[in-house]
Amino acid sequence: MRRSTAVIFVFLVLYICKTLGETCEQNCGKKLDSCSCHPTCGSLGSCCSDYKEYCVNTSPYSGSILGGTDFVVLDANFNKSSDIVCRFDNKTNTVGYVDGDGRGHCISPLLYETGWVSLQISSDSGITFNRAGSWLSVHTGKLASRFKAILVNSTKWQYYGTPNVGGNLQMTWNTTLVDAEKVNIEVWGYKETGEPYSESWQGEWRYLYSLTKDHPNSGSFTFLPKIAEGDFSRWELGALRVSSSNYTDGMWNVQAAWSEDHALAWHLEESFRQNSTGWALDKCLAWDKLENELPNFLAEIIDCPCTLAQARADTGRFHTDYGCDIEKGSVCTYHPGSVHCVRAIQASPKYAAGQQCCYDSTGAQVLTADSIGGSTPDRAHDWGSPPFKKPPRIPGQSHWVYDVLSFYYCCLWSDNCYHYFKHRPSSDCRRYQSPSSAVVFGDPHFITFDDVSYSFNGKGEYTLVRSEEKQLTVQGRTEPVKDSEKTINATKLTAVAMREGSSDIIEVRLDSRNDGLELLRNQQTLSFAEQTWMDLHGVFVFSPIPTNVTVMFPSGAGVEVRRRGETMTTTVLLPEEFKNSTVGLLGKMNGDARDDLTLSTGELVQNHSNPEELFSFGASWAVENTSALFTYDSEYFLNTYCFVPRHDPNFMPVFSVPENPDDPLNTQAAEICTGEGSQFCRYDILVGRSLLIGNATRVSFQSHVSLVDDLKPVISCGWLPPPANGKKQGTTYLQWAKVKFSCNDGYKLSGSEERTCQSNGKWSGEDASCSVPSNITGIVAGSVIGALTLIVIMTAIILHSRKQKRKSSDSDEERSNTSKL
Repeated sequence: MRRSTAVIFVFLVLYICKTLGETCEQNCGKKLDSCSCHPTCGSLGSCCSDYKEYCVNTSPYSGSILGGTDFVVLDANFNKSSDIVCRFDNKTNTVGYVDGDGRGHCISPLLYETGWVSLQISSDSGITFNRAGSWLSVHTGKLASRFKAILVNSTKWQYYGTPNVGGNLQMTWNTTLVDAEKVNIEVWGYKETGEPYSESWQGEWRYLYSLTKDHPNSGSFTFLPKIAEGDFSRWELGALRVSSSNYTDGMWNVQAAWSEDHALAWHLEESFRQNSTGWALDKCLAWDKLENELPNFLAEIIDCPCTLAQARADTGRFHTDYGCDIEKGSVCTYHPGSVHCVRAIQASPKYAAGQQCCYDSTGAQVLTADSIGGSTPDRAHDWGSPPFKKPPRIPGQSHWVYDVLSFYYCCLWSDNCYHYFKHRPSSDCRRYQSPSSAVVFGDPHFITFDDVSYSFNGKGEYTLVRSEEKQLTVQGRTEPVKDSEKTINATKLTAVAMREGSSDIIEVRLDSRNDGLELLRNQQTLSFAEQTWMDLHGVFVFSPIPTNVTVMFPSGAGVEVRRRGETMTTTVLLPEEFKNSTVGLLGKMNGDARDDLTLSTGELVQNHSNPEELFSFGASWAVENTSALFTYDSEYFLNTYCFVPRHDPNFMPVFSVPENPDDPLNTQAAEICTGEGSQFCRYDILVGRSLLIGNATRVSFQSHVSLVDDLKPVISCGWLPPPANGKKQGTTYLQWAKVKFSCNDGYKLSGSEERTCQSNGKWSGEDASCSVPSNITGIVAGSVIGALTLIVIMTAIILHSRKQKRKSSDSDEERSNTSKL
């Protein structure tokens, strides 16, 4: 009775709102005359009364790109008779339902894209879609394990049918993902058809057959694989779906738990079972032929960083490959010998290709010319790329079709990697250029791209970096340091907001409710409770823990935000393409420290040690009202920053550390603040009156020093091949690395036995080669002796012949004389 009364009251309010013309129906995101449907209305207390009814949130808010997630529409009210239809991305409809508590549910569909997609909800069977929200579609490889079916011992699944691999296979799933007592386990296949790089190129998921039906929803299924019937055995890539037995076979967009996409080795045709090596070689050769006909994408992909340290530090352009992560035990199935791999975050512009870079335990890059576990480029980026939806930009599956299955054919199911690496050779690092870094930390202190350090304690909102050429803007907000006992005339960075071109606006700020960071996208709070990575419009965001956020833009610019205690440290990394195009508090990135402190008017700071002059420099970079990127979702932010000048002219900080021998914090400051950068730490303790802030400042400064060291340019001389009929020792090709050469038995080395990578990027010595040794002296001596022997023999024969002739002549003469007698 209470429930029905509440529903009647809600619908009465909605009717009144519509009558007055102030409703959020079809107005989500807008600010109306008397109320608001904007995301900030909740904290400002200005929402229209039907805001939550029409501008909806969901739980969960994310799910697999393959679909099947059942989610609740929060705070909206539905009748028992409501006929719910949910529309995703303005075109894909799924059927929802109302549960026993009157809550509306939607089922996420199979999509060919990742990231946030629009969500519209109808309660009248699709006639009108008057509720609006959004849904996060997630790459299967980035989806938390609790949201998908798991292939137990996945390696066995994908080698099944090869020599010595057989027996039962097992899969498991979270039973709450499928609301049913009995389930079907279905096999779905994926393929791409049409002419590559043409309008006809399409990706397709298709239901193939069921492994079992009416299986108890126990969360586990074990079976002995059989060869699939008919043409189904020719489908080489796919996934398994667990869904209710109440649905018809292969019914689209129903509640389900999906496995990750994988090679369907376990159901392939009889010829694979009989001779997997020969079968795989035929496939490898066919792929080799196809690759020869496709465009060469290698020239447009980014070069790999030279070292593991560079790869992990260049967070604007590279991110951990989840298949080979040093922080998760370095389980590198596809890259034996490597301990960590990264992928280029952005796909290449024309062909949407990707780059993968792998490193060994010494931190050196592993190359395919030396090892099967080396770095490999990809025709299709594993994570896909905007606008998604069609090959080769479909997340995950396009990469499987063109880069992973072929690796199985040529390298894992047969020993013919030569064909694979011919088309997927490692990129060395001779063209790689490290990004430049700048940082803001503490009460706030700045180190520019060209390594100029200074402090600026203004109160307001300021431009940290702006590049008109690259359309990148990063802004920072500072607030006074708070102390319960007295006012502190110092400030700290509390928020940063950024945008590149027409991308989503990303804002990161200290969360006053806890010890983490709060993220906003276009002024709406983003939760990372379910996912750590988000594909947004024109930007990626990664937040593995509540205190760490990394923002990555298509230009390769990266912004790292770290919360340390009550302070925020912001590091900006910019690739070489930003050279000579940046302005703001972090300086001009051009390698010339003399012009880093340039006012917005173009004037240079004359005295870098004059705090008043530095203060004027900082104040000149106050954000203009029309260009501010921040969110003003409280009376405090509106009154302190939005309705007043962005730089507070009435706030004057303490410019220098007071020399007070009686200060009780002197001793502790001396203990904490040592070495390079100690002046920043001392200021934050003795002026900011906080040991925690001072210590955080010390840590932030040291972290920046380490980052700069990791990003130092490294000279590479490039790969050296072993000589034919010989071998080499050493697979590192950076400055001062040595490579030694030797020959197989029966061969002799020519050229340099050892070569060193020199500071000019060239190898010392000469190319090494191995050849069969030749004994010219012996040959000549043998020839001479043979010739002399022949002459002696011929002479003896001639002399003997003459002697015989004389004997014969004397005998004839004697017989003649006798006859005369």
